[in-house]
Amino acid sequence: MLGTPLKKGATKIMLLGSGELGKEVTIEAQRMGVEVIAVDRYADAPAMQVAHRSHVINMQDKAELERVVRLEKPDYIVPEIEAIATEYLLELEAEGFTVIPTARATNLTMNREGIRRLAAEELGLPTAGYRFATTFEEFQEAVAQIGIPCVVKPIMSSSGKGQSVLRTPDDAEKCFRYAMEGARGASDKIIVEEFIPFDYEITLLTVRSVDGTTFCPPIGHRQVDGDYHESWQPMGMTETVLAESQRQAKAVTDALGGRGIFGVELFIKGDQVWFSEVSPRPHDTGMVTMISQNLSQFELHVRAILGLPVPAVENLAPSASHVILAEEPAEEVAFDGVREALLVPGAKLRLFGKPDARKNRRMGVVLMTGADTDEARAKAEEAAHLVRIVKKQ
Repeated sequence: MLGTPLKKGATKIMLLGSGELGKEVTIEAQRMGVEVIAVDRYADAPAMQVAHRSHVINMQDKAELERVVRLEKPDYIVPEIEAIATEYLLELEAEGFTVIPTARATNLTMNREGIRRLAAEELGLPTAGYRFATTFEEFQEAVAQIGIPCVVKPIMSSSGKGQSVLRTPDDAEKCFRYAMEGARGASDKIIVEEFIPFDYEITLLTVRSVDGTTFCPPIGHRQVDGDYHESWQPMGMTETVLAESQRQAKAVTDALGGRGIFGVELFIKGDQVWFSEVSPRPHDTGMVTMISQNLSQFELHVRAILGLPVPAVENLAPSASHVILAEEPAEEVAFDGVREALLVPGAKLRLFGKPDARKNRRMGVVLMTGADTDEARAKAEEAAHLVRIVKKQ
């Protein structure tokens, strides 16, 4: 049963993190008559602009988080970012609150150490070799064991922050410092990973619902400086590789449990598949599903959260997404070239409404279909590059 928003019997979702992904979750939840409370560390975040109510707090502060949870008494607590006091979510779940997908899943996946140990050591999934370090001396030992080149990341971060590839010993100190500075949360630990020269990487959106496990068609993506830059669907794969990707995705999401959508990232080389990471929520590369599927990842997430049916997911057409990035900091921004971008045949534009800009901050995305994914990618890139973000005086 679903209640009516702003009434005593309302069904309430509280989003912890209110960026562009949370904004789309909010819109889909409201289409089902759900009351949405958006929470983030800064005012006027994208989801706050469409939610019923919002709160600005430090989500890593247990006392502040407890205050808003007790005030709102949500039916579902939905973490959308990493920088949260996840240990407190375990307490809330034990008390009877519903955390999506589960408090344990959120706690594990917010920390690369927890999810890597689960995947590699408990589930036996193929992963890149890895070591952890908290000091520069430990880091040097880890690099010596893993070998150069290697990938260096904070164990807690988002959107590629703090991630780099160590290619020469001379870059060791710079990579270590960058990882430490890019960490989110209270962690001071980094992970050093074996560099896998993969052919391509995918996101396999995996939905756990009352109907079991459902997979979206695989999404190919390209990163720049560790952050998503473009994605496309479907990614061409052999049946054997797709089946192995689905096996690994199901193994890790079954171990995490709960309901909702998971973004499972995998490396592919030939017929080999390596598990990389998993996010227990909609994935930035999955923004392409707003044009590519019969049900977007956001609608799938909301249906799964509410215990509603999740039908077979279908790809409607070869599709692509391409980000629109800010080039410099600005307290107020305006978007130029929107008309020109929308003159590119088939272009759809999503401007996120972020209140300010910083260098390389994701401010919008272009969505596009094509005769094939190559055409969709080319047209999406063309339209995205026509949009210019300018400082508003």
